[in-house]
Amino acid sequence: MIRLHHCHETRSMRVLWLLNELGAPFDLVVHSFDKTLRKPDYLAVSPAGRVPALEIDGATMFESGAMMEYLCERFPDAGLGRLPGDPERAEWLTWLHFAETISQHTAALTQQHVALYEDSMRSPIVMKLEAARLKKCFAAIEARLSEPGARRDYLLSSGFSAVDIAVGQAVFMGTHYASLDDFPHVGDWYGRITARPAFKASLPNDGDPKLFDRDFYPVWEVPA
Repeated sequence: MIRLHHCHETRSMRVLWLLNELGAPFDLVVHSFDKTLRKPDYLAVSPAGRVPALEIDGATMFESGAMMEYLCERFPDAGLGRLPGDPERAEWLTWLHFAETISQHTAALTQQHVALYEDSMRSPIVMKLEAARLKKCFAAIEARLSEPGARRDYLLSSGFSAVDIAVGQAVFMGTHYASLDDFPHVGDWYGRITARPAFKASLPNDGDPKLFDRDFYPVWEVPA
């Protein structure tokens, strides 16, 4: 039995996308991104009151990167992991966890634009700094995809893998705050991976609770 606890448009989306790619049967429990995550019954599953939480093989997991590693090892025939001994193992691990670097900047921007409910709480300077840091992450992906002689359609030379899911989901979140216009290779790669049916199946349906109320949140201008 596999059960994923999920909030739409959060880090749990990367695990949902991976499960959809794997094709393994699972139950999906959708939560609202609110104080209900602090209720005792959910804290018994995720002690910090965060998503995702994954119930699998009699255990409970509550870190998305660890879930992705475990699921790729649990379902090796899907070919989305690079197991110990694989020549791309180190690259796979690096890019899998680089998704969290991107997500940290996106989380800071989500706090500024979405979570803080009064304008007086928000900082245009923080918005500007974090959006610039997010673009540096996009630049790192651009360099990887455009590396001379590599001809990579995906982050690994061998093809699509879970790292494209992890980083791709982080970029999906990041594009709410920073454009891909200056990163053509990232844009091509992003278009390729988001055309996959498993990505589309991981998006909220009409009427589902969502985190974002718009497609893009521009940086506030600092008053002169």
